[in-house]
Amino acid sequence: MTGSPDVHTLTGPYVLDALPDDERRDFEHHLLSCAACTTEVTELREAVVKLSTQVAIPPPARLKALVLASISRARQVPPLVGRHSAVPSGVAAPRRWSKVRSMLALAAAVLAAATSGGIAIDQYRDKSELARTNDQVAAVLAEPDVRTVHGDVSGGGQATVVASRSRDAAVVVLRGLRPLPPGRSYQLWLTDGARTAHSVGVVDSASAAGLTTVITGGVAGKVAFGLTIEPDGGSARPTLPSAALISMV
Repeated sequence: MTGSPDVHTLTGPYVLDALPDDERRDFEHHLLSCAACTTEVTELREAVVKLSTQVAIPPPARLKALVLASISRARQVPPLVGRHSAVPSGVAAPRRWSKVRSMLALAAAVLAAATSGGIAIDQYRDKSELARTNDQVAAVLAEPDVRTVHGDVSGGGQATVVASRSRDAAVVVLRGLRPLPPGRSYQLWLTDGARTAHSVGVVDSASAAGLTTVITGGVAGKVAFGLTIEPDGGSARPTLPSAALISMV
């Protein structure tokens, strides 16, 4: 896959966690030797978070249709092989076309999710607090050592963790988690190498259906992210079995 000319067009689907496991592994291997794709992945991660957190009202149907139509017209061109590789007359630089298509795909995904009510973020009463959180998210995603892991949650839904050890911070995204009975909440954990779980927050059932939160501190050195169902207010130790346990190494 590393040598395929189409591999450079997968930055968008990779950022959206839309690649099958085998393609995702191959693309991550490709990132080790492709500085251009690594840079683009970082930029697109920041873009998709900003897009998703800025959605306040459902976009008009004609805007979604325009974005989807633009995707179908965006031209794909393989990347330049050498410094002096020629670009056909009238054709934009390959990286530009690849990035345009990726950005359009990200925009379409955000629009589709917003229309269906699939995007949510912590409800902050103070807009300045929301802005500060958005800045924290963008800062984590911009780190060169950022790593994304995700997994299914028992009973339905997904959890995604985007972590930077150098910044000692992580962004946790929960989507589609099932409602819990009264008196129960979801609790977030980070587990260290000695298999000791450290609580990093409690989320009520309603918020867990779609939530983005930032963990600052205590991320470096952790080897797994866990999600458990606990009494309201949380527990000192996780109740097993976990609803989700996702390796971060």
